Amino acid sequence: MTDHLPEAVLFACTRNSIRSPMAEGLLKHLLGHRVYVDSAGVHDGEVDGFAIAAMDEIGIDLSRHRSKTFDQLQDSSFDLIISLSPEAQHRAVEMTRTMACDVEFWNTFDPSLVEGKREERLDAFRKVRDDLMERIKKRFTLDLKPVV
Repeated sequence: MTDHLPEAVLFACTRNSIRSPMAEGLLKHLLGHRVYVDSAGVHDGEVDGFAIAAMDEIGIDLSRHRSKTFDQLQDSSFDLIISLSPEAQHRAVEMTRTMACDVEFWNTFDPSLVEGKREERLDAFRKVRDDLMERIKKRFTLDLKPVV
């Protein structure tokens, strides 16, 4: 782990519809006052309603998130890319061949694979949200409180 914060972090997953928007929302909530945070997917997607619901439970609004691909990023000068799916990891490594950027792979379960009743499916999204929160808190260990 590092003891300094990156200036810009990109979270990436397959469709920028669940895992990377959740991670983006969490890090923005914790450190958005100190770090530029964005997210992208390998393919086009649309933010998942269960992701919106799971994040809303902890006071983070994803309803205005607009999914985008790597090719649609406005800025590509990131210090750190955290990929959350194998497909995104390949794309991140490809993208960073010509730039000084760290890439970390946090293989994260895709909760949209869970079938069943609404509550069972929502529980899978909650687990991913909570796992991402724990990893973010471990990775970005500096004071997470806003500077007053």
